[in-house]
Amino acid sequence: MPIKLLIADDHFVVREGVKVMLQKTDIEVIGEASGGNECVRLVSKLKPDVVLLDVRMPDGDGLQALAQIKQQHPDLAVLMLSTYDNPTYIARSVALGANGYLLKTISEDELIDAIRTAADHRDLWTRAELRRVTGALAAPRLGHEVDVPLTRREVEVLAKMADGLTNKEIARV
Repeated sequence: MPIKLLIADDHFVVREGVKVMLQKTDIEVIGEASGGNECVRLVSKLKPDVVLLDVRMPDGDGLQALAQIKQQHPDLAVLMLSTYDNPTYIARSVALGANGYLLKTISEDELIDAIRTAADHRDLWTRAELRRVTGALAAPRLGHEVDVPLTRREVEVLAKMADGLTNKEIARV
């Protein structure tokens, strides 16, 4: 059974490029949106397995759309897509429940793997990426070749940190 994907990006060329990359895969593009508000409407109508959502768009940006989508469909996998390697955008994506944050410079194979991972209800966040955006320099450093997935609780704690909660407030949750 194919993975149903909704693409939301304000650039036609990006949407078309993603569709071409996915043509010979198990990922089926079931819809496209050019703005955040349109994306939120299409999620309810089309019921995708994964949403690939640009961060900056007119008509409701991607982060606003992410918040609305997660409020209405909390279990839906959403991957943020951006040109901007911006720690603030990444932290907000984590806090709002995105499964990952992809730069538009990723390869075709990385994009396909990310969509499949999200469709399996797994996050793409790595410790290194989360440490970078939260400034958690006290955590033990791992070699670059080691990629250890975060536990569900670690993701919850990071989201609470991004929301501005103190350690005591997080401990109570």
